[in-house]
Amino acid sequence: MDVASEHSTDHDAHHGPAKGFTRWVYTTNHKDIGTMYLWLAFAMFLIGGSMAMVIRAELFQPGLQLVQPGFFNQMTTMHGLIMVFGAVMPAFVGLANWLIPMMIGAPDMALPRMNNLSFWILPFAFGLLLLTLFMDGGGPNFGWTFYAPLSTQYAPPSVTFFIFSIHLMGLSSIMGAINVIATIINMRAPGMTLMKMPLFVWTWLITAFLLLAAMPVLAGVVTMMLMDINFGTSYFSAAGGGDPVLFQHLFWFFGHPEVYIMILPAFGIISHIVPAFSRKRLFGYSSMVYATASIAILSFMVWAHHMFTVGLPLAGELFFMYATMMIAVPTGVKVFNWISTMFRGSLTLETPMLFAIAFIVLFTIGGFSGLMLAISPADFQYQDTYFVVAHFHYVLVPGAIFSIIAAAYFWLPKWCGRMYDEKLGKIHFWWSFVGLNLTFFPMHFVGLAGMPRRIPDYALQFADFNMISSIGAFIFGTAQLFFLYIVVKCILTGEKAPACPWEGAEGLEWTLPSPAPYHSFTVPPKFED
Repeated sequence: MDVASEHSTDHDAHHGPAKGFTRWVYTTNHKDIGTMYLWLAFAMFLIGGSMAMVIRAELFQPGLQLVQPGFFNQMTTMHGLIMVFGAVMPAFVGLANWLIPMMIGAPDMALPRMNNLSFWILPFAFGLLLLTLFMDGGGPNFGWTFYAPLSTQYAPPSVTFFIFSIHLMGLSSIMGAINVIATIINMRAPGMTLMKMPLFVWTWLITAFLLLAAMPVLAGVVTMMLMDINFGTSYFSAAGGGDPVLFQHLFWFFGHPEVYIMILPAFGIISHIVPAFSRKRLFGYSSMVYATASIAILSFMVWAHHMFTVGLPLAGELFFMYATMMIAVPTGVKVFNWISTMFRGSLTLETPMLFAIAFIVLFTIGGFSGLMLAISPADFQYQDTYFVVAHFHYVLVPGAIFSIIAAAYFWLPKWCGRMYDEKLGKIHFWWSFVGLNLTFFPMHFVGLAGMPRRIPDYALQFADFNMISSIGAFIFGTAQLFFLYIVVKCILTGEKAPACPWEGAEGLEWTLPSPAPYHSFTVPPKFED
């Protein structure tokens, strides 16, 4: 059935724009759905990025210049929500759709129609979220963490629509996770045991289980918010016997695994790119699998490190402090394995490898600042300052965003049969790298000096560093428009890609622990009669 549907979609593409559009709406082809996810994610990335530009433009100087504080709060909230739920997660799901069936030798995803539905929920969810900006009172203005009772008692009326859009996003994520698990467990090619799977497949399998465990918690907490707002309950209102801190426990029990949902597939991507451009098999395959599983398990045991200032018992603070530090161990295993893979390899520095090396270096910086934040007594100083903003952006931008860009460069020749312009790709890398560090590194300094986050005005002593950050943000933002140009140019006019675009990396694309039996960069020979 899948093969027939694939042929029929190809047939439809040649019969005018109406049937071509219908092909995209009804498609069950994992490649088409993956492409739609990736383009949606890029569109949301640009929208969320434009909101970040509003924030940085306002913070270019002290005082209120461009926007009112209320709108500034809406921008900080929507930027976070759109980047997390609209850019990073759909991009990884798009990569999963494209690559997992090819990597495990499956003809398609296990549940193709549900795959189509899980995509088409998202444009409506994000459309609804963006439309809240035009409602009475404006859009959500309480931060992407939407802490109660701020979000339940003092929020604009649009919060009910915001809750509905969160439900839709969660529904899409859960369906996508079920699909990934069913595909990987049931549809691997004969002979491909679990410990022979490519690491991207492993990281996505573990990520899918994280999604299944975490997303219902988010659904529960936003439903409780809905009840508090519209039906007179008091889950999070102390006046009615509820507990505002309960919201934080529930949110972060979802929110911390969510952070790893946004980084584990990135680990898988880097574990493909580094061996390919080192011309070596990945060092320590099995330890990488166990490290990924360890990170996933520990991610459910550290949620209250976001809550050191709420008045936890001392024993609780100590437990969450030590558990958080434990996560550094399997993460360190991964970093050392990547470095060991590169050691004495035949390295070349094409664009995907540049982004991968930047990922390793900058993600490690973000990890070190995370260790600082894990120290409970010190966290009281860092809490709600720009040091926290610097930390999670150093994890997510070089972590999630750089890995997605690296994956796009790495697999574009496979996706469209054309080669991107290597010179332009390297310009894009250095442009992004400089912009990123100019934007976020100064935030460590202003944060340690006490500048609070989510505030549109600030003291005069922070002016110089904020000006540098704002200039860096605009450099980084324009670099991503340049990336769009590179991708479109590649698809429309790129040179025909050779069978193995990366010289000397034949058979290393999937980086299995033993030579890949089913797929490699090389085109398999035709069978002769």
